[in-house]
Amino acid sequence: MSGTRVTILGINGHIGHAAARAFVEAGCHVTGFGRSNKKPIDGVTFHRGDAGSVPDIAAAIAEADIVVNALNLPYDQWDRGRAEAQLASVIAAMGESGKTLIFPGNIYNYAASDRRITPSTQQHPQTPRGAIRVRQEQMLAEAAKAGKFQVLIIRAGDFYGPGSSGDWYDQAMLMEIGKGRVHRLADADIGHAWAYLPDLGRAFATIGMQRHGFGAFETFHFAGHYVTHGALMDAILAAAPMSLKVVPMPWLAVRAMGLVNPIVREIVKMRYLWTNPMELADPRLDALLGPGFGTPFEMAVAATVRPFLMQRAA
Repeated sequence: MSGTRVTILGINGHIGHAAARAFVEAGCHVTGFGRSNKKPIDGVTFHRGDAGSVPDIAAAIAEADIVVNALNLPYDQWDRGRAEAQLASVIAAMGESGKTLIFPGNIYNYAASDRRITPSTQQHPQTPRGAIRVRQEQMLAEAAKAGKFQVLIIRAGDFYGPGSSGDWYDQAMLMEIGKGRVHRLADADIGHAWAYLPDLGRAFATIGMQRHGFGAFETFHFAGHYVTHGALMDAILAAAPMSLKVVPMPWLAVRAMGLVNPIVREIVKMRYLWTNPMELADPRLDALLGPGFGTPFEMAVAATVRPFLMQRAA
């Protein structure tokens, strides 16, 4: 056992759950923080609390060496300063503890014209949502540079993995699997950055366990699987036990849905992420993770979609 103590804020979310499993496998003492313990994990102690309460967060992280901030708001509730306020509560709870805070970043901080995005790429968000993410990272940078605690940002593409729901796989690409159709989100030759959750969770644990070798504020880019939409469709078809037809995502219909559904409306605003090739790259992180780190793409896709496909075939 490493003896390292880790608290996961937002234990029920995609990355929170994956990171918790990875830190347990690394031999850490892991505490999960949330309103409820929806998906219990062996080896994780649950701490009930309110993400808006500084005292609740402070109590959950009191004994932690590493804090993973996997808290997130519903997609349509980021505005009016609410996303920044949520992060401010975490920063206040961290105080001047000297602990390590790991924060999951994304590519919203960048413009569609940014094709190969490294940690040194200048951030020029082209949407209000991207500007929010830039402000959040600035808040963390200021706290770290003031010597309050260490911040390690791990930026990744869109999440996917076994048992993951409410994401682009089940809500978009496989939404008509019952009708024998799978949706391609953009032109077949356009690349997209994906992060397989079991791999990303292990990257969090790897970086967390090497935290003493990093500075007060560091950013890493997790390359994950950068593949074309066509290659993704091929992987889904190869994993399917039945015949499927690939059809384009009906974006006009989705836009119409956004007139009455605020979450869908916000999703449509971020469509540029699908229609432009934006690749994450970071040779330093690749070296830290080591050769052969990630799960092969076809295996990862099969593990993700097989439950949906088998349900359809049953």
